[in-house]
Amino acid sequence: MPDTTSPRPPFDPELGVFLTALEARGPFTIDAAALPRMRALEITEQELDDRLRARGLERRRITVPGHGGDPIDLAVIQRAGRTGPTTGVYTIHGGGMVMGHHLGNLDSYDDWLLDHDVVLVSVDYRLAPEHPDPTPVEDCYAGLVWVAEHADELGIDRARIVVAGQSAGGGLAAGTVLLARDRSDPEVLAQVLVSPMLDDRDASVSTRQIDGVGVADRQAMHFSWGAYLGERRGTDDVSPYAAPARAEDLSGLPRTYVDCGSAEVFRDETVAFASALWAAGVDAELHVWPGAFHGFTSMVPGAAVSRSAVAALADWTTRLLGEPDPAPRT
Repeated sequence: MPDTTSPRPPFDPELGVFLTALEARGPFTIDAAALPRMRALEITEQELDDRLRARGLERRRITVPGHGGDPIDLAVIQRAGRTGPTTGVYTIHGGGMVMGHHLGNLDSYDDWLLDHDVVLVSVDYRLAPEHPDPTPVEDCYAGLVWVAEHADELGIDRARIVVAGQSAGGGLAAGTVLLARDRSDPEVLAQVLVSPMLDDRDASVSTRQIDGVGVADRQAMHFSWGAYLGERRGTDDVSPYAAPARAEDLSGLPRTYVDCGSAEVFRDETVAFASALWAAGVDAELHVWPGAFHGFTSMVPGAAVSRSAVAALADWTTRLLGEPDPAPRT
């Protein structure tokens, strides 16, 4: 049963309208039966490529060795005809470790990233429960190593690789960057963690507050962490690469952008992770968006708080990478 004893921050009024409409469609649950539908790309790849071309972008697929040498795919997206080395942004999709698609939500990079003329690489890591920990994070790390080793042929400056992820992808991004630090390869310029899924222990106030309400609530996280970790969920037998909130040493990590909503299940673990970064001497910027639920910028992009969140990330990205390319896309 949902926890009704922990009052929660109110939802932003504009976002609340969306949630009311969502609730009217019936309860949203994540379970094994729903996974095939939730893993599917909502459009065909041809439709995706047509949309990319309309924005002056092109995509190619590369198959590389993942964890244990098994093949995984990378999608490489960049401005058509672009030449010369540039920043590479290695992106990891969300979906609770159990769903999502590496070609989904690519337009979410439009307003803060793609104007910087980067090479965007999206990794198709394998999903739980068929591929539990450590396969997803090790797939992500293996793909990152391949990108760094083949930076020249990808048109990427190896000294300017950024790792970015949202939700489960944010947790995997944090775990991947920890692996890169601890294995001394590759060097990462910065990491972007948007509403990251970091802690399997179900011990925070925000997990109790966001239970049976909003998007991606406590029960969904029970399913997702259980699929990813099995019986190890919540025990001492979980590595910081799987659940980065467990990391005791965050020193030596790159510049970090991290954000979340005040009314989402990941709020407390996100804030705690940012505090631990600061305690370790890391350059980190944290935003907690008032009244925001999980995934609000993509679900209600026109809301004032969504526009503010994207603008803050765009400002940080400009400070990291420089002014975006003023040339309009064809």
